Amino acid sequence: MQESPFLDRNMEFIENIKKIPVLEPFNDEELERLIEMSKIKRYRPGECIVKEGQSDTWLYFLMYGQVRIVKNGKDVAILKRRGDIFGEMGAIDSGRRSASAFAIQDTVCLATDIFYIEKLTGNEKLAFGYVLYRLIAEILARRLRQTTEALIKAKGRLNLKFW
Repeated sequence: MQESPFLDRNMEFIENIKKIPVLEPFNDEELERLIEMSKIKRYRPGECIVKEGQSDTWLYFLMYGQVRIVKNGKDVAILKRRGDIFGEMGAIDSGRRSASAFAIQDTVCLATDIFYIEKLTGNEKLAFGYVLYRLIAEILARRLRQTTEALIKAKGRLNLKFW
């Protein structure tokens, strides 16, 4: 893995990440804050990005490449769209990672250390935190819907009763 230092307020980079659909809710000032808490991390095929069971506060935005999510040795998902997010659960609660993530091909991520939100103050902390946590909540809600649908289909195939 190759890693940049924390990023500076670079307008060219801000213009580039503004094009990522998931980051559209952020204004320029909020994107500047996001960048200050972030590094660019590059991975080669097969490299582990996050490891199940470990703890950290990093949230990952896929810039390019593909990432395989693995839980208990079983493939759960493949992320391949620019802006796909992973690592959000560990970033929110600082708990142990519930799954591992591996680069499938050369992969670049914008890695944001959510720990630094605590260093913001006043309205800036409230505004930035609101946008970021709303984004994460939307992602988790979408994933929960998908999981619920898969559970319903699995229970139907097994002929199990609900509640």
